[in-house]
Amino acid sequence: MCVAGSQAVDLLRANAASGNPPSIPRVQCWCASYPNQSFCSWPEPPHSPPIHYIATYSERHRQLDTKHCQLIRPGSSSSALISASSSSDRLWHCLLPDLKLFTDYIINITAVYPGKSSSSLKSFMLEEIVKPNPPVDVRVSPHLIKGLTLEWSAPPTWANLDIFPLIYEIQYHRESTGTPQYHNVDTHHTKIELVLVTPGTYQFQVCAKELLGLGKCSDWSSPVNITIPKTKL
Repeated sequence: MCVAGSQAVDLLRANAASGNPPSIPRVQCWCASYPNQSFCSWPEPPHSPPIHYIATYSERHRQLDTKHCQLIRPGSSSSALISASSSSDRLWHCLLPDLKLFTDYIINITAVYPGKSSSSLKSFMLEEIVKPNPPVDVRVSPHLIKGLTLEWSAPPTWANLDIFPLIYEIQYHRESTGTPQYHNVDTHHTKIELVLVTPGTYQFQVCAKELLGLGKCSDWSSPVNITIPKTKL
């Protein structure tokens, strides 16, 4: 569903009269804490930003029942808490409260410019867009000979850890002049013991995903390094 009623007609006429529309908003949606915290985001154009945005969503089979998203401007305190994205883009966010489980939705983001507009339609189901924020407080410390302990904490934005547990994927490689080799380990815990027999500097990262495999793994955590020294003979 685009923009309801006369708004949609006015926008279409404006586009037709003003030539080609501006670029379409690049919308990404994710659920940072299943099933309660869902958002969509898109970058604001660096040059000639729109006058304003119209953000609406509806169930696919109930498109006459259109709701407006709560828009969150780039740079606001709320925006900073939503995602730890390292992107240099100024991101707009749209809050999608109280989405139903196992239900198809359509979201429309319309960028309104003087005399023209551009819209992006995106369909999704809540279970498809689950993506936790990255784990935090990742730390690594030596443990016994050639061994180490890797620990981390669950993303604080995942509010229902007891009801919807997370599992974690560990990625590590030994830095060298050649192509890094990556090893993945799945675990339900936030602590793991590893034995690394080859001396060198290792880099570790962790991602979090919903226990049953809904959606995607989070972005990788910030990397941490540790050096395994050569053993003296």
